[in-house]
Amino acid sequence: MWPVHPHPAPIRWTIANMLHDRVALVTGAATGIGEAIARLFAQHGAQVYLLDIDAARNEAVAASIRAESGRADAITADVTDGPALGAIARNAIERHGRIDALINNAGIYPRRLFVDMTEAEWDHMQDVNLKSMFHAIKAVAPHMIERRSGKIVNISSVTFHLGTAKLSHYVASKGGVIGLTRSLAREFGEHNVYVNCITPGAIQTESEPRFVTDADARVFLESQSIKRRLTPLDVARAALFLACEWSDGVTGQCLNVDAGWYMH
Repeated sequence: MWPVHPHPAPIRWTIANMLHDRVALVTGAATGIGEAIARLFAQHGAQVYLLDIDAARNEAVAASIRAESGRADAITADVTDGPALGAIARNAIERHGRIDALINNAGIYPRRLFVDMTEAEWDHMQDVNLKSMFHAIKAVAPHMIERRSGKIVNISSVTFHLGTAKLSHYVASKGGVIGLTRSLAREFGEHNVYVNCITPGAIQTESEPRFVTDADARVFLESQSIKRRLTPLDVARAALFLACEWSDGVTGQCLNVDAGWYMH
């Protein structure tokens, strides 16, 4: 395996509990970036709903958060099922009276040459990576608009800026996420609802070795300005910023978390 550069020391925030008593929904929360976001949000005082199709892993993460005095509920959910997401949102509102943040993170990443790609593969990618955000936002937006308060953070990808071979369906879906983010920021701004997205670069997750070789990882490091592998925590910290009051002057933006790979 490639060398892992040490992660910087954890930040000691001068203001604790940045999401005190906030209610957050995180999709794709059982692993990787979603898991890191759920854990960090709980550490900062949020009641977190972890949504994932992997029921066993999702409950294990939620149990781990609760064992550390965090507040977390594991909800088995298929993000392509709009009515189910609507029911989850209604339940959260009935229990807590509010949903303050939605983190649209769920996604898939299968590589495929375009000439070999089937229409079914293309459609599945759009359903999971893009249309799921349509469903989730439809589930929470009316409530946020009525309350005149809410933060929506969509996870896109730096591959949209770079263009990446064998991932045309993925890159197209992630470009759609950016377009959706910008349009909804225009629509929702007058209601004090913020919509932003994060474009992660090469993030070192536990599933990465299924898709990335040692040679690929060396290319990542060479392309980055900061010469260490990024971790899910790097993305989670950006999501925390966009979900709390510190970002109250920010909407419709794409925040690159890619160690200085692509600059715009």
